[in-house]
Amino acid sequence: MHPTKNAEQVTGAVRRRPVKLGQPEIAAWQQDGVWHVDAVTPLSPFPSRYTDRLESGAAAHPERTLVARRGPDGEWIRLSYADMLDRARRIGQSLLDRGLSAERPLLILSGNDLEHYQLALGAMYAGIPYAPVSPAYSLVATDFQKLADLVTQLTPGAIYAADGEAFCKALSAVLPDDTELILDTGDAPCRPNATRFSTLLDATPGSVEAAHAQVGKDTVAKFLFTSGSTKKPKAVTTTHGMLCSNQQMLLQTFPFMGEEPPVLVDWLPWNHTFGGSHNVGIALYNGGTLYLDDGRPTPRDFPTTLRNLAEIAPTMYFNIPKGFEMLTDALATDAQLGANFFSRVKLFLCAGAGLSQAAWDRLDAAAVAHSGESVRIITGLGMTETSPSCTFGTGHIIRAGYVGVPAPGCKVKLVPVGDKLEARFKGPHVMPGYWRAPQLTAAAFDEDGYYCTGDALRFIDPSQPELGFMFDGRIAEDFKLNTGTFVSVGPMRARVISGAAPYVMDAVVTGMDRSAIGLLLFPRLEHCLKLSGLDDNAMPEQILNSAPVRDYFRRLLQRLNADASGSSLRIERLLLEVEPPSIDHREITDKGSINQAAVLARRAATVDALYAGSDPRIITDK
Repeated sequence: MHPTKNAEQVTGAVRRRPVKLGQPEIAAWQQDGVWHVDAVTPLSPFPSRYTDRLESGAAAHPERTLVARRGPDGEWIRLSYADMLDRARRIGQSLLDRGLSAERPLLILSGNDLEHYQLALGAMYAGIPYAPVSPAYSLVATDFQKLADLVTQLTPGAIYAADGEAFCKALSAVLPDDTELILDTGDAPCRPNATRFSTLLDATPGSVEAAHAQVGKDTVAKFLFTSGSTKKPKAVTTTHGMLCSNQQMLLQTFPFMGEEPPVLVDWLPWNHTFGGSHNVGIALYNGGTLYLDDGRPTPRDFPTTLRNLAEIAPTMYFNIPKGFEMLTDALATDAQLGANFFSRVKLFLCAGAGLSQAAWDRLDAAAVAHSGESVRIITGLGMTETSPSCTFGTGHIIRAGYVGVPAPGCKVKLVPVGDKLEARFKGPHVMPGYWRAPQLTAAAFDEDGYYCTGDALRFIDPSQPELGFMFDGRIAEDFKLNTGTFVSVGPMRARVISGAAPYVMDAVVTGMDRSAIGLLLFPRLEHCLKLSGLDDNAMPEQILNSAPVRDYFRRLLQRLNADASGSSLRIERLLLEVEPPSIDHREITDKGSINQAAVLARRAATVDALYAGSDPRIITDK
């Protein structure tokens, strides 16, 4: 491992904030048309049990805060390493006493909270898998079929929900008769004698220690569900060894975490791998502190995030593109927020989707304005099946779309699929398979045991493959026009979102078996409202049909097409969608990632109208 220099770096006249990063040695070679790109730098030893870091932390710094969340009075409720270990042992004993196991795991319906974290560590301490499920499946969805499918797949021995009243409707639809219900507050008429979370802490640890001793790297820690597209979500088997090896990869990628315990302020949902495995794990594995952010990047909830960041200064910060964009907007007018936020943050990392170059540049400018330094933005590639991290861009190349090189312990194979190279991964961080789905598991791996991602990569410099990769989109999303011209969706989508910033939340590219490329755009109404010149009471349709908004998007098409060298790049028309992506119809995940296939399937009539020219909302570059 060769850490990059921890000395002052200069980009133009701007000093880059020093941060100690790992730069693994890479070996690349081609055989029979297939590229192999591996990290030669070895992966250092790592624990076989995820909770070993809880035990070592409780011994080394028992009073240090592991996790904190604001209580009803606005003050932080803190749980120390020692207190959390005690609670994990008691909860683990309670779950064992109830006969929970891999065949009868714990299902958690609620979002990020202190009880969820205690249950997760208690289950893992006892060797019992748990499964965090998106709260949106219970609280936002009107059709509980997706939630029912998850319950059927896992056959849980117990289900936890934070509030019986809030989750009552969903529980009534999916709760099996032989499954225990655990609640923190509120009552659920469907199960009047539900167990209270607090009673789990009354158990006296006994057999849990013997169960803990049997936990190893192959023991299932949790099940994480893929977001799914038009198909049912799959349960990814996530082992203790996967989590620990990936955290060691992260530590060797970001060695500064071992010198200063990380402090995170984070909202990313724990039912996703980035929030629940990557970020939660960074705090625990490195003796750090995780502050739970009850905000989200929405107009209603983001003030909560800003309040937290004005008080707690993170050492590293993670968010989705929309979150970074909203934060950048706030930083433009709040000097006090900027002073605290940039006081010790050493890097940013974007989750869920790539940060556009325009948003990237604005974030970098905000850092320089508030601190006089450019703060490093890190990119990478990961997924639920790889727990999650595989590659990172820690070297001298810093730009949107660059996902870097394999982390120590990760092997990469690039296999030609059509006109692209599919990324395939192998290593201790890769899943053994999908739970109770042998056919899906077999289809997910190639003959050499590499996990087939469906993601396309290309070399940033084909003459120097050791420099790593640019993300090249999802292979399944790409298509051909009826002329046979191939359209690469990922790069085009990124170009559109960057070019339309800040007026577009996301884009879906159309044109399969059509004569030209089109777009369905999901606008940011708050920004389009300012552009329109209308008053705050204007309806969405009025905003999007206003002359200033239509003129802006007409000019956008002209700009995008100015450099289009052929039909594979030229966008003929677009349509602004009033209805946002629907989680019920799997068009978007609760983390904010668009599902192109689901959008196109559900809005097929809109796509037909786009090409028939029969919708008055259509905008062209004429």
